[in-house]
Amino acid sequence: MSSKIKNPALAEEGSLKIEWAEAHMPVLMALRRRASKNRPLRGVRIGGCLHVTKETAVLVRAIRGAGGEAVWCGCNPLSTQDDVAAALAKEGVSVYAWRGLSTSEYYWCVRQVLDAKPQVTLDDGADLVFTLHKERKEQVSRVIGGTEETTTGVHRLRAMAEQGRLKYPIIAVNDAKVKSDFDNIYGTGQSSLDGILRATNVLLTGKNFVVAGYGHCGRGLSRRARGMGANVVVCEVDPLNALTAAMDGFRVMPMAEAASVGDIFVTATGCKDVITAKHLRRMKDGAILCNTGHFNVEVSVKDLEGLARKKREIRPNNMEYTLRNGRRLYLLAEGRLVNLGAAEGHPSEVMDMSFATQFLSLVYLCEKGRDLQPGIYPVPEEFEREIAETKLETMGMRIDTLTRDQDRYMRDYETGT
Repeated sequence: MSSKIKNPALAEEGSLKIEWAEAHMPVLMALRRRASKNRPLRGVRIGGCLHVTKETAVLVRAIRGAGGEAVWCGCNPLSTQDDVAAALAKEGVSVYAWRGLSTSEYYWCVRQVLDAKPQVTLDDGADLVFTLHKERKEQVSRVIGGTEETTTGVHRLRAMAEQGRLKYPIIAVNDAKVKSDFDNIYGTGQSSLDGILRATNVLLTGKNFVVAGYGHCGRGLSRRARGMGANVVVCEVDPLNALTAAMDGFRVMPMAEAASVGDIFVTATGCKDVITAKHLRRMKDGAILCNTGHFNVEVSVKDLEGLARKKREIRPNNMEYTLRNGRRLYLLAEGRLVNLGAAEGHPSEVMDMSFATQFLSLVYLCEKGRDLQPGIYPVPEEFEREIAETKLETMGMRIDTLTRDQDRYMRDYETGT
């Protein structure tokens, strides 16, 4: 076992955080208890490239409890919680992660995971999978399969698959309803606002809050911001998403128009150059910029640097850029994921379902991955139902069941008017 982390002395603090998360992740804990008996991951080495947070640590503990070995790195330079990394290292996990990685350090950590020759990959953004295919081609044949946690990663992997370059099966955990309809909507909505407020402590009520992208993440963010009293404006390139936003009661306009009216801007598109120099030049003095997409390419930091005559960190995770005309713009968390760069990420309760889905998908791959062809696969529907039912139980809620006659009616095509 080897690791590289920032400070081993933080381990006790990290362990307390993990305990808190465990108390709020009952579905994954139930799966962990069950798997500790038959140990379905026995002897399997899982290479993870996923934000090193307290919730991820609960998943890592579940993997180890099921007999698996976990080798881990973070999937974003700012998202690692150093105390959690220290706690995992103290428990014997090979973890390579610390907050504030340079790009070269980030990929060094990714390569350390690949050096362990994992049989299954667990990715968030597809950097691990892409690096494996590009730099370690000789290792690909030994990989049983993998899972992908986020929208951006699924897009990258689908592009690889369409070009015939993906060499093993990947389960798109992100696309499961128990993930995207909860983690992406409720988790992103709450945690992104948490990051904005920690970095600025501004009053949201009455602010013009511009959301770029009205997918799952943008929807959750827009709803939460409206709930805090903000006037939400949505920018979109997809007419169906734009129409949905309009029907949901939000103003819809191009970014070129929103730039001059917005007080707070959040990108959630998964695309690059959403906010560039032409938008920055139009913004009000004091406008706040941040991103909740996976990569730091949505707000053009290069353009912002080029327009500024000076900059200073005015608060933690809050960089003030003074433009040549004297106007000030504020960039949060370096344009990286604001919910993890300036806060703790999604609440444990919602990550419970996402990581329960990850866990069941890992078990599925270890059992059946050798029989699957390279490509992108959905999470088996029965896993989603099991997770949803278990989550409802832990919340003390019950639902109706169809009678035998109702079930027969739902499967019948002859009954008409």
